[in-house]
Amino acid sequence: MINFFEKLGLGLKKTSDKISEGIKDIVLRKKVDDALLEELEELLISADIGVQASSEIIKDFSDKKFDKEVDQTEIKEALSQKIAELLRPLEANFEVEGKKPYVVLMVGVNGAGKTTTIGKLGAQLVAQGKKVSFIAGDTFRAAAVEQLQAWGFRTNAHVFKADFGADSAGLCYDSLNAAIKRGDDVVFIDTAGRLQNKTGLMEELKKIVRVIKKVIPDAPHLTLLSLDATTGQNAVSQVEVFKQIVDVNGLVVTKLDGSSKGGILAMIAKENPTPVYFIGIGEKVEDLDVFKADDYAKNLIGL
Repeated sequence: MINFFEKLGLGLKKTSDKISEGIKDIVLRKKVDDALLEELEELLISADIGVQASSEIIKDFSDKKFDKEVDQTEIKEALSQKIAELLRPLEANFEVEGKKPYVVLMVGVNGAGKTTTIGKLGAQLVAQGKKVSFIAGDTFRAAAVEQLQAWGFRTNAHVFKADFGADSAGLCYDSLNAAIKRGDDVVFIDTAGRLQNKTGLMEELKKIVRVIKKVIPDAPHLTLLSLDATTGQNAVSQVEVFKQIVDVNGLVVTKLDGSSKGGILAMIAKENPTPVYFIGIGEKVEDLDVFKADDYAKNLIGL
């Protein structure tokens, strides 16, 4: 059975293969000169590491290696170390103790993996002996409600839902009061993600936050934005948009197993630093794990 580090390597394989092949072609010159540095920077940008982050990584590499002879491994190790350094401040611990119920508001565009992430996190917490409930706040998408109900059945978590098209904020208000009576430890709130109607979404999410605070004044205790890694640089703009709408204070990066754009975390670290709580690399419960900068950087570069 492979561990998460190995799974992460497989998940980031499209990105690391792209970078490894590029390094292999570039390093034929052996000595680090301006031309090599320029090609290396272009390679990092093509992996969606972003212009700012790529520039900083290459400058660091140049300071250490310029005019020296290097092999592929030396290049990879130097890049990996710098990327890990950029990513380390994003590491975050998911602690649900001290608040009961601990309320997690999950936001993100439709299809970014919000509902699946809630299900996986719920399963992990139930396995730890926590009493968990889900609120199906995306009342306009029957599929989202059904998916959350399926996860509730699988994980033994209670699911609060309302009729199709019902007021999400009203559902959250009633459900949180019921969760307190039930003695729930953790409550996850799923939400809609229709960014094409940004104004409507903004008002809906702000209303949800207002009613949450009426029931539990210091909630939501964590607002997690789910990002689909396959969208690449678009994920960075989503961080910006959702931070304008609600107080996003954590990220979950999903679908890394289908992406050749695994460098987006370095771009986020440089352009809009936000704690990364979890990364997802598959459909199973155990395919969602905590984010570790060193492991991520090594697998991204193909070490």
